[in-house]
Amino acid sequence: MAVENTEIIPQNQHYAHNARWGDGNGHSHVRAALLKASLTVPFVEGRMTLGTWQQIVYIDFDNRSRRRELVVQVMGDG
Repeated sequence: MAVENTEIIPQNQHYAHNARWGDGNGHSHVRAALLKASLTVPFVEGRMTLGTWQQIVYIDFDNRSRRRELVVQVMGDG
């Protein structure tokens, strides 16, 4: 079930992106920009340093299914 936020970045508003590209997902781009497209999480002793209730969640705001790719890059001195 999709959850629509009717107060912040509503889907049914005018977005210049929709006028230019005609795909109706301008709201998706604004929502994604607010949450950012990347995340850095440090590791300590081989474990992610997340808080007790923290987790990493993938959210796709698009208005139709698309093939997506999640890229994980691990850096360190090994």
